[in-house]
Amino acid sequence: MGQNLARNVAHKGFPIAVHNRTAEKTARFMEEHGSEGEFHGSTDTASFVAAMEAPRAIMIMVKAGSAVDAVIEDLKPHLTKGDLLIDGGNSLFTDTERRVKKLEAEGFNFLGVGVSGGEEGALNGPSIMPGGSRDAYELVKPIFTKIAAQVDGTPCCAYIGEGGSGHYVKMVHNGIEYADMQLIAEAYDLLKNVCGLSNEEIADVFTEWNQGDLDSFLIEITAQIFRTRDPETGGWLVDSVLDKAAQKGTGKWTSQSALELGIPVTGITEAVFARCLSAVKDQRAAAAKVLHGPKAEFSGDRRAFIDDIRDALYASKVVAYAQGFDQMLAAAEEYGWHLHPGEISTIWRGGCIIRARFLNRIREAYDQQPDLQNLLLAPYFTDAVGKGQDGWRRVIGEAARFGIPVPAFSSSLSYYDGYRRERLPANLIQAQRDMFGAHTYERTDRPGSFHSKWG
Repeated sequence: MGQNLARNVAHKGFPIAVHNRTAEKTARFMEEHGSEGEFHGSTDTASFVAAMEAPRAIMIMVKAGSAVDAVIEDLKPHLTKGDLLIDGGNSLFTDTERRVKKLEAEGFNFLGVGVSGGEEGALNGPSIMPGGSRDAYELVKPIFTKIAAQVDGTPCCAYIGEGGSGHYVKMVHNGIEYADMQLIAEAYDLLKNVCGLSNEEIADVFTEWNQGDLDSFLIEITAQIFRTRDPETGGWLVDSVLDKAAQKGTGKWTSQSALELGIPVTGITEAVFARCLSAVKDQRAAAAKVLHGPKAEFSGDRRAFIDDIRDALYASKVVAYAQGFDQMLAAAEEYGWHLHPGEISTIWRGGCIIRARFLNRIREAYDQQPDLQNLLLAPYFTDAVGKGQDGWRRVIGEAARFGIPVPAFSSSLSYYDGYRRERLPANLIQAQRDMFGAHTYERTDRPGSFHSKWG
């Protein structure tokens, strides 16, 4: 991804110095791509920094964690006050907050920049989410806005806010990505194991869905996946892939942060847990021999049920985004950032993994109501989820009848049902807390804190 970002910068007419601690990688890069623009390859840190004029802007693309700190410490002896260091990896936002404060105190600038789009996006135009001081961002704004994806003439890059906010927004982006992917996987499971569709038919369904409100990069590539043959076996390649989903941590960080903030991001968290469950493949294989589920046959209108799955997928997607934006706004309040949700949805429309037509609706919702508390309360989404909820409920009911796990669909519906309820059974929980621990409770008929002798 780093080398493709460098190529993207060069393709846009900017001179760029490149360096990797493994000299052979730098040499290979220069041999393969050196003719694509004004590159300056360096085999050591000193010559790499010397190849640039001050104030320098240096983008680091390494694994999150201690590797970022190691590279920074390696660079610092060669830098001049006012130089800018940029972490373009998926760093934890609290690490970015720490680095911003430390480096600014030492006279350097630092940006934590979320970059989404994978290798292809890095080359052809990613979504870029810079966080740190605005003055530092202004130093690289001409480059970032030029190399970012462009949608309707608007670059998919905007200053996010202070400190670690750029990496936080990228973290939540990835959390929403987890939920989106899990929802699509659950739809696939239902299409295959309830509707009995072949891979070719599933590809056709996703292709059809991609023509409507579900139009997105993830739906598009899903259709392509189901049309891909395995060159080794001649069968379908997706059927040769082991059912163990890996993860790098951003989804987990999103859920952990949501718990600390007290924001219920149930769809994202269930998607993380689903990957954890997929990882215990050996246990599941053993359990499959002794744990038995229901035997069911589908006897309804298959075409109608496929439409129900589409409705469930769209409604659950709305919930995942509603929860993600809710979390970002809560984090902004907690950490003193000034986030603009409409602008965030705008820069996610192109380049990034969750790019979708759907994001235009989110931008419109925040344009119309800048202080919108929850996306579910925007008229378009209120109407869309309301119209789709009957199919959503039928899908979850049928999944239970067949014994097919749909944690993201189910948790999303539960969140919707909980959010729309004026009164929940939490009064009983608070009564229990007061009875066994004298934790007190509030009353419905007058203000104050109360404790009672129960029973």
